[in-house]
Amino acid sequence: MLNQFLERWHSVSWVSLLDIVIVAVLAYQFLLLVKGTRAAQIVVGIAVLAAAFYVARLGELTTVNWLVTTLLPYGVFAAIVVFQNEIRRALAKLGRKLTFRSNSVSMGLEAYDDIVLAANLFAQNQTGALIVIERDIGLRTYIESGVPLDAHLSYDLLATIFRPSAPLHDGAAIVQGERIAAAACFLPLSMNPVLSTQLGTRHRAAIGITEETDAVAVVVSEETGAISLALAGSIERDLSPDELRLRLAALLHKKMPAAALPRQMITEPQFEAPDMSEPPRARPPAAQALSTQPAPAKARGEDQ
Repeated sequence: MLNQFLERWHSVSWVSLLDIVIVAVLAYQFLLLVKGTRAAQIVVGIAVLAAAFYVARLGELTTVNWLVTTLLPYGVFAAIVVFQNEIRRALAKLGRKLTFRSNSVSMGLEAYDDIVLAANLFAQNQTGALIVIERDIGLRTYIESGVPLDAHLSYDLLATIFRPSAPLHDGAAIVQGERIAAAACFLPLSMNPVLSTQLGTRHRAAIGITEETDAVAVVVSEETGAISLALAGSIERDLSPDELRLRLAALLHKKMPAAALPRQMITEPQFEAPDMSEPPRARPPAAQALSTQPAPAKARGEDQ
């Protein structure tokens, strides 16, 4: 057996080895694409059916063999429909590697600091928000579905967009570089059955856009105020503002300088109505000094 193996090994050419390596790499990349998605379960089902049909062929089951031969051409088109998202991601990834360049617009440190500060504000006020940051794959299709802005990215603008009474509150704001391209954008919802039932529409939209593109989505829950980060079809939940800042710095390849945590943001001053049942408190010296000043002549005449 050893001699037979050595004889076959000597007959293997470099072309055959290259062929095996290419097939192995393609299979590995395909498994990485479907890992953790609904396609993984479909792949397992297809593998089971293929094994059953192979056993049927060995058993010389004529009817089953005819059925497989007839349905196989249609199965190719069915696979394209089922795996369209994975195929799109694979082709986009291949295109980025072949061009050896990035189409994304760079984002400055101040820009994503504004995103972190805005997320911190939304978390404190339990305001729902969805911010999508474009990277290499363009989001023009989703930008056209919303209200175009093309405005400079700032904390004030984000706070205004996601204000509960604002018309643009529902939907996503898409960021391109240091500008907000559009707001109130519609995003595809993830259909991954593995996701938790606690995730609402906003979180599923964040995961859906990251399944089809390489974008980064920042989500703030309207019910709990928790900050989440979606990337590549997965989501990281309950992040602190500092953790969000670190993750954005790593994903956007920025060197983050040392900085303190985002301070608590106060949107509106809180005033309390005075309690008339309590005795008046002593006024500060400044108020007393103002009260001792003589009144205008007209007022003195009326008092007399």
